[in-house]
Amino acid sequence: MIHMRNFNEFEVRNITFLTQKNIEYTLVQITETGFKKSILDATEPMRQYFKDCGMHDYSAQLQGQGHKVSQPTAILDEASIFTTSTSLYRPETKKGDPRIWTFNLKKYCSPNDILLMMFHNKCLYVVNLSRVNIEHVYNSSILTPLKELITNVNSVAMSIANELTNNLKDIAKEWHQADVLADTGVGRAIERILGIEMNSSKLPDYKGIELKSFRDKRPGVRSTLFCQVPDWKNSHLKSAKDIVAKYGYLRLNKDGEQALTYHNTLNCVTPNSQNLGLTLYPIDKRLAIEEKKGVVDKQKMKYLKVADVALWQLPTLHDRLLEKHHETFWIEVESKVEGGEELFRPTLVEHTKNPVVSQFDTLLDTGYITVDLLLSRSGGHGDTIAFKIKKQAMPMLFPESEQISLR
Repeated sequence: MIHMRNFNEFEVRNITFLTQKNIEYTLVQITETGFKKSILDATEPMRQYFKDCGMHDYSAQLQGQGHKVSQPTAILDEASIFTTSTSLYRPETKKGDPRIWTFNLKKYCSPNDILLMMFHNKCLYVVNLSRVNIEHVYNSSILTPLKELITNVNSVAMSIANELTNNLKDIAKEWHQADVLADTGVGRAIERILGIEMNSSKLPDYKGIELKSFRDKRPGVRSTLFCQVPDWKNSHLKSAKDIVAKYGYLRLNKDGEQALTYHNTLNCVTPNSQNLGLTLYPIDKRLAIEEKKGVVDKQKMKYLKVADVALWQLPTLHDRLLEKHHETFWIEVESKVEGGEELFRPTLVEHTKNPVVSQFDTLLDTGYITVDLLLSRSGGHGDTIAFKIKKQAMPMLFPESEQISLR
């Protein structure tokens, strides 16, 4: 995978704003060659996004001009909209690697710009993240096509949450009896009132939103996104012990003896001190730990794979991210006891929203998300393999939580 360049401050502000509005999209960097030839590679994250949103499935498309697909498209700048079309095809040459190009795109971008592509209401929208100040457009009193698009997409994304909020406001109008004297009892009672049947399923409670009641302040999201061991079955090395045996170094253990251990951070940009790094293979849908070496090519440093180490399946990581940080209504309640029975009514909701999963791979590839390997720790603790996100990147993955008064 060709690394997307690091985002500049302007682009980070745009991405952060879109994340806060729950906007799903895909990104593409305009390369010098692509700009000159009016052709861009449809990267795997882009292909997956197009497939997931129902716009186009490259995997089902045959090669050749006769199977080219034309998609109605709108290019948006800060004030206007330009209607055009986008060509999606697989050439007959080579392996038929998927291609994409939006006609008249050169008028709205330059090489090295990063573009957003978003599918909504059967139209593909294109916005230049490197030029258009999206937050300024949205906060303006002038209704522009871009502002209208963001408003409409956000409204769709928030429809279930708004429906649930209105139902909880109705519940908050009177006192209700808890099933038992505990937070779980309050939660069960709320589900019962909302018409949610009790079951052992781990799926979210209300149309994709989890419900949790609490009385004390809940913990916030920390820098650790989740812990996940590699897919050892399909990895070259089959365990954490194998990694330590090959790449570990001596350190005093809890008994004061020299022992092999491995503590280091991995990222997709540069190898660490043990020459280990991450590589994203979006076409194969995997993230790999690899031993690498640096070589100078045309006065630029490149890192080549020396050996395979271990891997994760990207869908597993996406599922793990959503499992750990699923959209949740944290319902704060007030309670009182009458006749030995607890009565409650909801007072406040903190709405934590789903991470924008389409950003996960991009943040990995640009080094904002890293992996900590804490293997054979000297203190005797178990192995930990943790995916972490840099503080400044949190708003690019997580929409800010929202507090909603129910009274």
